[in-house]
Amino acid sequence: MEVLGIDIGGSGIKGAPVDTASGQLTQERLRIPTPQPAKPQGVSEVVVEIVKHFGWTGPIGVTFPGVVLNGVIMTAANVHHSWIGVDATKLFDGATVLNDADAAGIAEMRFGEGQGREGTVIMLTFGTGIGSAVFVDGVLVPNTEFGHLQIHGKDAELRASDRAREEHGLTWEKWGGRVEEYLRHVEMLFWPSLFVIGGGVSKKADKFLPYVHVDTPIVPARLRNEAGIIGAALAVK
Repeated sequence: MEVLGIDIGGSGIKGAPVDTASGQLTQERLRIPTPQPAKPQGVSEVVVEIVKHFGWTGPIGVTFPGVVLNGVIMTAANVHHSWIGVDATKLFDGATVLNDADAAGIAEMRFGEGQGREGTVIMLTFGTGIGSAVFVDGVLVPNTEFGHLQIHGKDAELRASDRAREEHGLTWEKWGGRVEEYLRHVEMLFWPSLFVIGGGVSKKADKFLPYVHVDTPIVPARLRNEAGIIGAALAVK
C-alpha cells in the first residue's frame, strides 16, 4: 500500500508518499518551513500544499509534536498553544494523526534499529525539543513525554535538545555531556534494553555519541530524519 506521510515539526513540515511494505519513500520528499507562529490554520495550509504537490488522493498519515489522543491535540510545547483541544483528524480531513516521536519509533521498530528487539526499547528524537517513543516487546506505549522530565529543575529538552545546543553555542563534547546526563536519568527510571537516537541530529551521531557513556546500548536511528514520514504512513490502517 502507498500512503502519504506528513511529519509536522517545530521548524519544518515534511512529506512524501511511502511504500508501507518496504518503508521506502516513492518520491523525493518535500520540506516547507513551519509557519511562525505555528497556529492550526497556517500549518493546515502547508499540509494542504504538500498534498497538492503530490497530487494525492489516497490515505494520509500526519505526525504532530505533542500528545494526540483519538486525533485530538492535548499538548503543544513547540508549536502555538492554540492547538490544544483541536480535533486534528477533522482539521486534516480524516487523516490518521499521531505523536511525531511515536511515528518515528514505529518506523524504526519496523524497518530500522528496533527490528527484532525484545524488552524495552526507547527512541529519543533530538530536535526543536526531545520526543520519546517507548516499546515493550515491540508494542508501543503511546504519548510518552520524556522531553519534559526534570533535570536540574528544568525540562530536559531546555538543556539537551538540539535547539538548546544551537542556542547556547555548545560544542559537541559539551552537548554530549548533557545528553549523557539526560540518558542516565531515563536509564535509572526505565532500565531499557536499547536507546535509539533519532531526529535531525542523528545524521551527526559520530560528532557527539563518542562523548555519551551509559550502560544501555545506544545507536543512531537507521532511518534518520525520514522516520517520521515513514511512521506516519505506517500508522494508517
